[in-house]
Amino acid sequence: MTENGVRNRLKNGKKSEVSSVTNGDVIKENEFKVRESPLTELIQSSLHIRAIYNIFVVILLVLFCDTVIYDLVERGKINIGLGVIAAGFGDIRRGMKLWLYDFCIAMAFYPLLVAYSWAGKVSRKYPVLRPTVMMLGIVGVIAVEVAAAIVPVVELGRKHLELGSSITVTCEMFRYMMKLVSVSVACGPRCLSGNLPLPTFKHYVYFMFAPTLLYRDQYPRTKRIRWGVVVFHFLEVAAIIFYNCFLWERFIMPYWSDYGKERTVEAGTLVRGMFACVLPGVISFLCGFYCVLHAWLNAWSEMLKFGDRLFYEDWWTTSQFSLYYRRWNRVVHSWLRDHIYIPLAPHAGRPLATYLVFLVSAIAHEVILALSFGFFYPVLLVEFGLIGVVMVPLTAKSGQLFPNVFNLIMWLGFFIGNGILWSLYPMEYFARRNCPVLETDSYFIPKSWSCPEVILKPNWTFQNPLRIFTK
Repeated sequence: MTENGVRNRLKNGKKSEVSSVTNGDVIKENEFKVRESPLTELIQSSLHIRAIYNIFVVILLVLFCDTVIYDLVERGKINIGLGVIAAGFGDIRRGMKLWLYDFCIAMAFYPLLVAYSWAGKVSRKYPVLRPTVMMLGIVGVIAVEVAAAIVPVVELGRKHLELGSSITVTCEMFRYMMKLVSVSVACGPRCLSGNLPLPTFKHYVYFMFAPTLLYRDQYPRTKRIRWGVVVFHFLEVAAIIFYNCFLWERFIMPYWSDYGKERTVEAGTLVRGMFACVLPGVISFLCGFYCVLHAWLNAWSEMLKFGDRLFYEDWWTTSQFSLYYRRWNRVVHSWLRDHIYIPLAPHAGRPLATYLVFLVSAIAHEVILALSFGFFYPVLLVEFGLIGVVMVPLTAKSGQLFPNVFNLIMWLGFFIGNGILWSLYPMEYFARRNCPVLETDSYFIPKSWSCPEVILKPNWTFQNPLRIFTK
């Protein structure tokens, strides 16, 4: 497929796969079908995109050489970043136990579903029991969701896991919870009506590992597993983990690892550190997208012969924030659309339904970060749930009229936003490690606001930059 063909497919896909609510009628996106990820097609068909891919590989190799040579010259040993990875995934056994707990909860849900189907059969014979059975089903789903969340949340709140392990545990917790909701919505009504059979346990387990959050009785499947593709994508995942560890070790820790050891810090030092984090922040942002939504999901799709691999669309070309949020992560967006937006929009209206989608998504992201870092610091909540929501209507029409200008504005926002994230979260993280422990310390109050004290440079005065023209 040529590069123009890929672009045409993306454009046609956007026209044919639109979800909206008009006069109470729900128009859903097309069902699953066999298709590749956009970057897979672009890398295969365009030498330009392949060159950009190679540039990122070269940057990784340069960072690798920088780490090896620097540590060899400075310390007389070779460091390939394994120390940062080992520290980031510390106490992995405890993390595996928490993941296994959620997996067992998900597996235990199937026999509960079978039991509810039996209760539904009884309610068809005795209609007076139907409201009670329906209420029991709703309460049961809520109880299972609470059970899936309560242990990881309490355990991570009681004793903090290292960043990599805690992010994995919390993301898996949300993944299982969202899948259980999807199964409940799809299978709950059929348990009461008896019109359709329940999925087999084999298909249920397949859904739990499939790279989608929407339950269907059937998914398009490919004919064979290309193990070379699986190995290649997992190698990409491993390389990106190294990539982010190099960025953390070479660009973040030199600026923020000592934050809080001194009682005061100059404002200029903070500003310089924040701007220094802009470029590594964006690179990490792009690498994280590619790692999770492309390499990881494509590897599992290949192993499971899952045919539909449109996990994202060409969000990097958009000039409207609403389109960016739809295209960035189609896996989560589809779940939010089907289980929050579509049920609410006819009753609450599209604006309120849209805002609630943003609110739920922003809170979920913030919970993941709070449990992962070990403190509540709602920087992402403000960027995503406040500024992002405001930008949706502001770019709705203007983005169509001036696409090039607003695409540039969006990328400027990505650069600045990621620079702020990669500055404020490390500042708070190291402030809690380096600053003295006080009785007033709180999980919810940022410590970096009070320790250390931010001061201006001694004898600092404002000088008019236009004075040179008045002399």
